Amino acid sequence: MINLIGTYECKVDAKGRMLVPADLKKQLSPILQEGFVIKEGLFGSCLELHPMSEWNVVTQKLNKLNRFKKKNVDFIRRFSKGVRMVEIDAAGRLLIPKDLVVFAGIKKEIVLSSAINIVEIWDKEQYNTATDDSAVDIGDLAEEVMGNDDADGIS
Repeated sequence: MINLIGTYECKVDAKGRMLVPADLKKQLSPILQEGFVIKEGLFGSCLELHPMSEWNVVTQKLNKLNRFKKKNVDFIRRFSKGVRMVEIDAAGRLLIPKDLVVFAGIKKEIVLSSAINIVEIWDKEQYNTATDDSAVDIGDLAEEVMGNDDADGIS
């Protein structure tokens, strides 16, 4: 399992290429050769960049779904929409497919945000809106999500 750290601001060129920041590239270096999967985000207008090893964990879960249930097939179909394999080239660039650039509303400035084992790719303005502290009380959210009394000593 990989644990990524950091939030990075970058630019995308007219062809949809972005230069992966050196610090993030260093964190990804043990798995660069495996490649990545990029897809539409589930929650918000962002993209998700999955290292191949993490993508394989996700697909193992998807493969356990009963495909004779319509809602499962509908979920798999929508979850897989726009999925592509991508690589970081020798110059340290990643090409974001055009349809995914459009989906995420990416203009020129982007934010790469580590989300533990994946990287979210956001248009900078949309990232700022999605992470606006006035929209959600982080303390209340932390208590609701992480405040389970049965937690494994997380503090």
